[in-house]
Amino acid sequence: MTAQTTPKAASGGEGHSKVLVTGSAGFIGGYVVEELLGRGYLVVGLDNYSKYGPVRKSYDEHPNYRFVYGDATDAGLVAELAGDCDHFIAGAALIGGISYFHAYAYDLLAANERIIAASCDAAIAAHRRGDGRLRKMTFMSSSMVYESTDRWPSREGDERLIAPPLSSYGFQKLACEYFARAAWSQYRLPYTIIRPFNCVGIGEQRALGDVEVASGNVKLAMSHVVPDLVQKVLKGQDPVHVLGDGSQVRHYTYGGDLARGIVDTLEHPGALNDDFNLSTARSTTVRELAETIWRKINGDDAPLRLVHDEGYEHDVQKRIPDVTKARSVLGFEATTSLEDMLDEVIPWISKAIADGNL
Repeated sequence: MTAQTTPKAASGGEGHSKVLVTGSAGFIGGYVVEELLGRGYLVVGLDNYSKYGPVRKSYDEHPNYRFVYGDATDAGLVAELAGDCDHFIAGAALIGGISYFHAYAYDLLAANERIIAASCDAAIAAHRRGDGRLRKMTFMSSSMVYESTDRWPSREGDERLIAPPLSSYGFQKLACEYFARAAWSQYRLPYTIIRPFNCVGIGEQRALGDVEVASGNVKLAMSHVVPDLVQKVLKGQDPVHVLGDGSQVRHYTYGGDLARGIVDTLEHPGALNDDFNLSTARSTTVRELAETIWRKINGDDAPLRLVHDEGYEHDVQKRIPDVTKARSVLGFEATTSLEDMLDEVIPWISKAIADGNL
C-alpha cells in the first residue's frame, strides 16, 4: 500500500523523542497520542481507518503530529516509519466488545496475527539498522490473557501458569506476548508488554463492520458494557437489559489514565523487557455499574429494574488485576473514579446518539 500523509510533518526541538503509534485513530490510540503530545514527544500515527472510517482528532493539526494513512500489515511501510523513531507503540488490532469474540472468532485470530507479525518484522528490521534509532517496542496485550484464570487477583506471570484463553482473541493477545519475548530472545529487540483493563472513555462509535445486536427494545452495535448501558438508559429502556446475572466483576479504567501509564513505560528503566497490568484498583460489578449509570441519568427516585439476558460464552465472570507491580515499579496508579468517567462519557454518548453515530 502506498502511504498517504498529512501535509504537516512532525518537528520539534533537539532531543525530543519520536514515537510511532499504530492504530492511532482507535479508541485507546487516541488517548495515547494525546498524552504523548502533551508531554512534548514527536508522534507519527499510522492507521487505515478500517474500524470507524475517517475520523477527526483534536490533535490532527498539532505541529508535532504526523499522520500516515496506511496498513499495519505492510511491514515495509512500518519499518520505514519505525526506523525514524525512538519508540514504537504497537496498538493496531482488530478489536471490539464481547460480541466480537463470537462473531469474528477467526478474523480476530488471523488478522491480528498478521498485524503483530508484520509489526515485529518491521521493528526488528528498524532496530538492526545501522543507526539503531529504534530503542524499544511496546506491545499492547489485554486482560483477556487471564481469561481462564482460577486465581485472583491476576498477577503478572499468571498468564504462563494458568490454562490458555479459550477465546481466539485472548489466545492471540497471549501470542503477542510470546512475539515480544521471542523477538528479544533471538534479535535483542527490547520490549514492554502492557495489559490494559476495561478502558472507558470517549471516542468509540459504530464500527464499519458492526452487526446490530438486539438487547431488549434497543439495537446495539458491538461495543463495550459502559457505552452500551449508557445508550440503553439514555434511550429510555426500562427495565434495563444486562448480560448474565450482573455479578460479573470488572475494573473500569479511564482511557487517559491508561495512556499515562503506557507513556510512563517508554523511558522508565524498570519497564525494559517487562510486563505490566494497567488498571484501576477498584472492583465494580455490572449491576453496580448499571445502578451508577441509572442514577446519573435518572436520579435517585426512579428505581432501577434489570432484565437478565443469557450471557456470552466468553463473558469472563471475574477480571481482577493485581496492580502492585505498576505502582511499585512505575509509580503508576489509575486515579480517575468511575463517577468522573461517566460524567465525561454520558454527554458524549448523548451527542453521539443525537448525531446518529450510535
